[in-house]
Amino acid sequence: MSPLHKRPIYYDTETTGLHSKSDHIIELAAYDPVNNRSFSKLINPGVPIPAAASAIHKITDQMVADAASFAEVGREFIDFCDGEIVLIAHNNDGFDRHFLVAEGERAGITWPAWPMVDSLKWARKYRPDLPRHSLQFLRKIYGVAENNAHRALDDVVVLHQVFSAMIDDLSMEKVLELLDAPNRPLSVS
Repeated sequence: MSPLHKRPIYYDTETTGLHSKSDHIIELAAYDPVNNRSFSKLINPGVPIPAAASAIHKITDQMVADAASFAEVGREFIDFCDGEIVLIAHNNDGFDRHFLVAEGERAGITWPAWPMVDSLKWARKYRPDLPRHSLQFLRKIYGVAENNAHRALDDVVVLHQVFSAMIDDLSMEKVLELLDAPNRPLSVS
């Protein structure tokens, strides 16, 4: 399948903190608008979730106590992302990508070489007229209904609506070209 036909998959992570080398993913969610299906899993990080993190995303130790490890969820995520896809996340380059890479390394997962798009980078580049570029601010600008912010699946559904509005009818190939990131694989480098 050519890049013109790559299927977008919107994804988001919720974590125990802000540092991918020492913190862990506790929720991974994705939305495939082409096939109208979603993926949402809580993950047991094997460490307590700090109260400050729980205050933001409302995920507690009790909620993840019986959840699967990242090793299991990561492999399920790869299965969900079958075919020729482009992964899209808001602040992907500064946050989500780093967590996927770090968790993958810890779990012994080799990620496919998925091209990736950072919708925050896109918004900053193509909407410099806006004073802010957070997902919730963009949600308001583009008239997307309010949701349960900072829960991964809710955020990816909003991201899909916002990013679709921002790119209008551009193909994923054109989006990658305009961001100058063709075939940018899942790695921190």
